[in-house]
Amino acid sequence: MLDLQIKKVAVLGSGVMGSGIAAHLANIGIPVKLLDIVPRELTGDEQKKGLTIEDKQVRNRLAQTAIQKLLKQKPAPLTSKKNLSLIEAGNFEDDLPKIGDCDWIIEVVVERLDIKQSVFAQIDKYRKPGTIVSSNTSGISIEAMAEGRSEDFRKHFLGTHFFNPPRYLKLLEIIPTKDTDSEVLQAMKLFGEDVLGKGVVEAKDTPNFIGNRVGTYGLLVTVREMIERGYSVGEVDSVTGPLIGRPKSATFRTLDVVGLDTFAHVAKNVYDNVSNEEEKKVFEVPEFMTKMLENGWLGSKSGQGFYLKKGKEILELDPSTLEYTERKKLKAPSLERAKQEKGAARKLKALIYADDRVGELLWNVISPTLVYSAELLGEIADTIVAIDQAMKWGFGWQLGPFEIWDAIGVEKSVAKMEEEGVSVPVWVKEMIENGHTSFYKEGENGTLFYTDGDYKEVAVNEKVINLKQLKKQKGVIKKNSGASLIDLGDGVALLEFHSPNNAIGFDIIQMINYAIDEVEKNYKGLVIGNQGKNFCVGANLAMILMEVQDDNIFDVDMIIRQFQQAMMKIKYSRKPVVAAPHNMTLGGGAEICLPAARIQASTETYMGLVETGVGLLPGGGGNKELYIKHLDNLPNGVDFDLTQIAIKVFETIATAKVSTSGEEARDNNFLSAADGISVNPDHQLYDAKQAVLALANTGYKAPARKKIPVSGEPGYAALLLGAQTMLYSGYISEHDLKIAQKIAYVLAGGKVPYGTEVDEQYLLDLEREAFISLVQEAKSQARMQHMLVKGKPLRN
Repeated sequence: MLDLQIKKVAVLGSGVMGSGIAAHLANIGIPVKLLDIVPRELTGDEQKKGLTIEDKQVRNRLAQTAIQKLLKQKPAPLTSKKNLSLIEAGNFEDDLPKIGDCDWIIEVVVERLDIKQSVFAQIDKYRKPGTIVSSNTSGISIEAMAEGRSEDFRKHFLGTHFFNPPRYLKLLEIIPTKDTDSEVLQAMKLFGEDVLGKGVVEAKDTPNFIGNRVGTYGLLVTVREMIERGYSVGEVDSVTGPLIGRPKSATFRTLDVVGLDTFAHVAKNVYDNVSNEEEKKVFEVPEFMTKMLENGWLGSKSGQGFYLKKGKEILELDPSTLEYTERKKLKAPSLERAKQEKGAARKLKALIYADDRVGELLWNVISPTLVYSAELLGEIADTIVAIDQAMKWGFGWQLGPFEIWDAIGVEKSVAKMEEEGVSVPVWVKEMIENGHTSFYKEGENGTLFYTDGDYKEVAVNEKVINLKQLKKQKGVIKKNSGASLIDLGDGVALLEFHSPNNAIGFDIIQMINYAIDEVEKNYKGLVIGNQGKNFCVGANLAMILMEVQDDNIFDVDMIIRQFQQAMMKIKYSRKPVVAAPHNMTLGGGAEICLPAARIQASTETYMGLVETGVGLLPGGGGNKELYIKHLDNLPNGVDFDLTQIAIKVFETIATAKVSTSGEEARDNNFLSAADGISVNPDHQLYDAKQAVLALANTGYKAPARKKIPVSGEPGYAALLLGAQTMLYSGYISEHDLKIAQKIAYVLAGGKVPYGTEVDEQYLLDLEREAFISLVQEAKSQARMQHMLVKGKPLRN
């Protein structure tokens, strides 16, 4: 296979998409040239400064402004602000020759074929042979763009359609032309998955490719159903979101986020480029949406769309009057039944055949989308897997169209469709006639999918570890209600949490102790990781609150002691332990990671010691470990002030600072330089396993126990002064001050002289005593209760 070395990239076009792609590349450490057109006239500010159109500052203005906007956009396109230094602004007239030293050139200019073709003609002049060139178009023919270009250009040209925002949305559609070299295609697919961290699907060169073609169809079918059957915007959204395995934004909130103008453009692209009149009719934007466009009601970016926020109230649009009314929700008996079911597949099956308004709505919007997806097989993609993955990775569906079909029963649904006069694609009917009643089934080594009259194994990158399948194939070493110990192969074990929200209770503590003992005897090392929504959101707060309210303080003290001892067991294990945090890694979740020999974080790791939000302080060694991390991360031979280090750690813990990425977790010293970050979340457990093997194979030894220097009384005084200042400035409450005083006392090491060296157990005892003291406070208990009931902090 082609050994693709992409060390520098040029992105041509600095709009929202172009700058977002540049940010994503910078996040993974690839330098980027971001180019755009030269402005035609000066701004008022430029005129005041006496600049001319010839000044570089003016000529690079569009790209430079786009780069600066990356710092303010939400959600943040950058994983760390320092990544901005990897993006260099330029313009097409002065800097196009510089693309000669780039290994990949991505075009992201305006969606007009003639303009794109003229840009590619210029690129062909300056690119070096072998350079990959791609277009991020969302629907213009890739084949047509390459017309007239050199042979080497055409061999290295393809479509690379990112979804917005590029940092967060997993889907990357890769679209080859008839001239694209097969080795280039395979190398780019591998690069997309391994380096860019994307879920890559190969799409055909058809209007809107896979995701936008099926997604837009599904949305427009839903809009028509709403109008014809008299549902309201809010009613539709109340049942087309998480209830059926779709994002919270459901249907119309999604349109508001995407922007009605963008959606209309995508719909028009299909309308203009398909010949089937029935299909054309579906992609015609309804009249009320055209009026919304005329009014500038585009959604979030214009302040109103299908929804309008008035004060604290959110109103929904009435399509018949274009006036905003109170938001409504659908109510039906089937909803209550579905809520008792577990998982999107079971919920959907319970709803879609219901004889009520919910069942009718869901059947009438989902069944046409299933049929449409089946009709497009072979036209937009070669396999049902590509269509399903595109919808899951690009639109956040838990189940793709063919997985939905399996969930609701293929035979039953097809029978109902045919009763209603729907023309079901011939290949689906033949599949059923030949005794195949599902699109997917489990094989010996993984999932099989239906194709050409038989089943074939779904191709999976060796770096993807599926814990569900692994447990089916190998079973588990040991499990309890909170966690399982699994054999990952190659002498590595994995401890998986599966308690509600992966919260830490007695069961998980027991399994940590068992796992370390078992690994020390029989394995090379241990990974602590899981494939839940979040790594771990902290301790089992409900259990602690219940014990405190029953005056079982002795039991709480025992729980904290056991948690601390388990964390020390992780730290001083004779075999390497690698923690693999992802998404929310809060409180106790962070405390499990800090003592590990290595951390293999995900790019999207939101790590923090957030206990102050529930009126407490970290009790499992988090204060001590974060302080030690700060000490260990200091350069060798540098003089340092213990008080300044304590202040830095104090600020992180007292303000419950949470990283917004794995990279920021490193900036905040939760990760050290030796720790890793996986760009592709599907590869994280594999990467963590490799980290264990690397440590084990180079003669890993547990760290030596050592004394820790503390800032003592002078540090305590400095920390208290900072906390008092925050109180007087109105930033914190009296109870916040009480918590801050406890954190200060622990971090300073109590009332000892500056520079005193103490052992870890001494600091753990201080931490536990402070925790037990705070947990008995009425205001702390009120905060805990509020978090459990409302899911957000109480500031009392």
